[in-house]
Amino acid sequence: MSHGSLQRTLASPAVVAGRGYWSGRKVTVTLRPAPANHGIIFVRTDLPGQPTVALDVHARADIPRRTCLHAGGVRVDMVEHLVAALSGLGIDQCSVELDSQEMPGCDGSSQWFVEAILDVGIVSLDAPRSVGRVDKVIRVGDDHAWLEARPVANDRLCLRYELSFDEAGPIGDQYLEYQHSYDAFRRELAPARTFLLESEAKLLRSQGLGKDVSTSELLVFSAAGPIDNPLRFVDECVRHKMLDLLGDLALAGCDWIGEIVSFRSGHRLNAQLVKALLASDQHRNQQHNACA
Repeated sequence: MSHGSLQRTLASPAVVAGRGYWSGRKVTVTLRPAPANHGIIFVRTDLPGQPTVALDVHARADIPRRTCLHAGGVRVDMVEHLVAALSGLGIDQCSVELDSQEMPGCDGSSQWFVEAILDVGIVSLDAPRSVGRVDKVIRVGDDHAWLEARPVANDRLCLRYELSFDEAGPIGDQYLEYQHSYDAFRRELAPARTFLLESEAKLLRSQGLGKDVSTSELLVFSAAGPIDNPLRFVDECVRHKMLDLLGDLALAGCDWIGEIVSFRSGHRLNAQLVKALLASDQHRNQQHNACA
C-alpha cells in the first residue's frame, strides 16, 4: 500500500444481507459510494430521521467481545468485520446503511463484505488519504494482555500478534506476522472467522445470546477441535484476531505507518491503543505548530 495515495470509495452500491449473531435479527446492509473527506458513516435507515453514527474511536461503546458504536442514543453493533474489510481494501469514504442495530454475522469473517465490494469495484477520489505515523513507542495493557506501537523506517504497517491459550487445549499458542497490503489482506486475513470455545458458546446461549447461530456459521472449538467446520488456515484463530485489530485501528479515521505488536489483545485494548496514538499525534502536531 502506498501512503500519500488517494482516498477510495466504492464504484457503485454493494449489498450484504444476513442475521446478527447476538440479536438473531435479519439485517440488510447497503454500502454506498461517498465523496472525498466524507469518512465512514453508519446510517440507521430503520429509525425515524435515519440518524447517523460516524466511525470514531470516541464513539465506541464498551461492550464485551465486539466493537459497537453509539452517538446521540443511536447504536450500531459488531462493526469490526465490515470495517476491517473497508480498511483492508483501502476504502476510507463510505456510507453504510443498515436496517437493524447489528451488522450481519455472515460467516464470522470479512469475506462476504470483501466479495460484495470487489463485485462492484473501487474508485479513487481526488483527495489525499489521512495518514498517521507512529513516531515513538506507545504501550497499553498489562502483563496479561498488551499492545505496543513502534516506529518503522519504511512507510508500511506491520502487525504482529501472539495468541496464547491453554497449551493443552484445541487452540494453543499461535503467532503471526503480517505486512499490510490490499492483496495480502484479501489472501491472509479476510477469510479468517470468529472463534470461541464450546464452554463460552454454552454460557452465551444460557444468557439468551447467539441462540440462532450454528456451529457451521463460526468456529466453535471442543476439546477435539472445531465442531462441524473445517479450518481455512491452520492458524485461523490468530488471523482472525489480527483481522479484528486491523478493523479497530481504523477507528482512528486514518491509515497507520508503524509496527503494532500484540499479546492477547482484544477490542477494548485495541481501542485504548488507538486513543493513545491519536493523543500522541495531536500532541506532536501542537508542538510543531508552536515551533512554526
